[in-house]
Order: sequence, then structure tokens, then C-alpha cells
Amino acid sequence: MLYEGCMRTDLFDFELPEDRIALHPIAPRDAARLLIVRPGAQLEDRTVRELPDLLRPGDALVFNDTRVIPAALDGVRVRGDLRAQVQAHVSVTLIERRSASRWLALARPGKRLKAGDRLHFGHSGNACLAGALDAAVAAKGEDGAVELAFDLAGPDLDMGIASVGSMPLPPYIAARRPPEEADRRDYQTIYAAHDGAVAAPTAGLHFTPELMAALEARGISRHFVTLHVGAGTFLPVKVEEIAAHKMHPEWGEVSPATAAALKDVRAAGGRLVAVGTTSLRLLEQAAVSGEIQPWRGPTDIFITPGYRFRAVDVLMTNFHLPRSTLFMLVAAFSGLDAMKLAYAHAVASGYRFYSYGDACLLFPADNEGKG
Repeated sequence: MLYEGCMRTDLFDFELPEDRIALHPIAPRDAARLLIVRPGAQLEDRTVRELPDLLRPGDALVFNDTRVIPAALDGVRVRGDLRAQVQAHVSVTLIERRSASRWLALARPGKRLKAGDRLHFGHSGNACLAGALDAAVAAKGEDGAVELAFDLAGPDLDMGIASVGSMPLPPYIAARRPPEEADRRDYQTIYAAHDGAVAAPTAGLHFTPELMAALEARGISRHFVTLHVGAGTFLPVKVEEIAAHKMHPEWGEVSPATAAALKDVRAAGGRLVAVGTTSLRLLEQAAVSGEIQPWRGPTDIFITPGYRFRAVDVLMTNFHLPRSTLFMLVAAFSGLDAMKLAYAHAVASGYRFYSYGDACLLFPADNEGKG
């Protein structure tokens, strides 16, 4: 769903030195830096731990409680009967569940795979043994996409993936270091509740139990929605005009209870603060009729400059990639010029970028009725 027609992708480009990309999170989580961006590109350097003082009693934080599954699998491709002579290494990242036993995945090297190939993950080719997982390539798609038919199904498959898989780190981290055991903790929010994401809602990674308690003491409520983040969140926009970009659908839910609670917050004069672009996109999808309604299903909402926000008053988010749909979203929220100035300040001031990096707290460019 696109709201602005003729804008060039290169408008959303900016320079980012490679050493600004965070490869590990800061500890504790809420010690991360927080750049405040107010209308007119008024910038202020704070920390995430100060968030309670930056919001007002009566405001509401909206978190995405999806849980990242260990969707990165390493194994071997097998053809024929003589495994030792025909095996080749393959890495796959699961991106969308198709049935109890089938997943759509991105494979590397995808060009070498063909329908009928057997893939062995774990320690054995026997899917009945602990620590092993087998699949067949059921079909091939474009850009390295394959549909995998696993020998296990349902909860047994879920357990197999959890046993064999590792956290699906974003490409800009995975290209520079291997997954570590600590990523199973670090690349997961403390409130994750529903399995299904293959990428973390990274703004939520900054929250600690202590920060949650401080927010509650300040009179700031918390509410949860679910959007299972897909690998499409990392895909670059390759087209020259953003109107030609196709968003990958992601499944989400805003429950009736949450929708009603958020309406009550608004009615009482509180602001809705989306923690992350995934929460914002889902809330805006649920408010297409003008106010937040219960929602359940796939969304491909694509927010670019020109979009009028209906649900969200303040956005907390990490720093995003050049030419990405997420940088387009923050430009729609706070203004392209303001965000380019904010990102230039962040680069010059040593902020850490992307999933394990620092955060910013954004106020809308058009402050009408938003306070």
C-alpha cells in the first residue's frame, strides 16, 4: 500500500561509514544513546534510560511482542546415494511458514539448488535422531528463494528448528561475524511472546525490567501488538521510483482489547508511542478507517512521505539503512530534511547504527494535535 507516487529512491540515500554499524549490543540495554528529533530538526542527545522523563503521564507505549525464531540453518545439499561425493554446503534463512511442514526460505548459494535436492541440517541425515533436521527442495523461486518440505511437521518441526537453528542476524552483521550463543538472548526482546519473526523488532531490544518499572511509575502504560517481522525488512529498494517497490506481506494482530485500550488512551488525552516501525506499521494498518480497530491478517502497508498518520503520535526506533523502506517511513513521520540532518548528526556524534545500535525518539513534522 503506497501513499505517494513519484519519488526517487536516491532521495533517501545518505553516507554511512562502516564503523558506525554496531556488531554487538551495548550493556545494559537501556544504556544506549537516544537522539530526540523534534519539529524543525531540533536535536537533543539523551539515553534510552531517560525515556520516562521524555514522555508524559497518560502516554502509552505500544510494543511488538513477536518472538524471533532461530531461523538460520546451516547444512549440506545431498544428491544421489553417495553423500560423501555429492554434498555441498548450504545456508538457508526461513522467512515464511507455508504449512505444518513447509517453509519459504532464502538459500545461499541458491543458484546451485534444484527441486528434489535433499538438505541435511544438524548432525545426521536421519530426521528421527535428536539434533538433526532434513528437508527437500520442493520448488525454486527468484533471488535465491526456495520452498522447503521438511521431514518433520508441526511442533516436532518447531523443536527441530530450535535445536539446529541459530538467530537470523541481519545481513550487515552476519557478513562481518558469525552468530554467537549470546545472540539468542541479545536478539530477542524481554517481552517476546509469540513465535514467528525472522527478524527482531529492534527498538524493543533497548528495554530492561528496570526501565519498564520506571515507565510504569511515571504513569505510562504499555500495550502489545504482534507483527511477525519478515526478512523483507532488510531488502533494499532497488527500483528508481519508490512507487514500483513491492512490500513483502507480514502477519499481524491488534486484539480487540488492545484496540479498545488505545482508544481510551487517546480519549483521555494521552499519546500513542510506537516502539519500533513494526508497531507503527501495524497500528496504522489497523487505523485505515480513521481510528484503531481490531486487526488480524497480512499487511503490506508502505509508508512514505505524503502519508497522513492516523494512529501514532511519537515513534521510538533505531537508525536505518540508506534507501530502505524504514528510512522512508521515518522521513514520512518527521520530514526527510529533518531526518537527513538527524542522521548526519548521529554519524558525526558517534551513534551506533542498525539492529544492535542506538535509538531515536521522533516527533512528527506536522505537530497538529499531537502535542
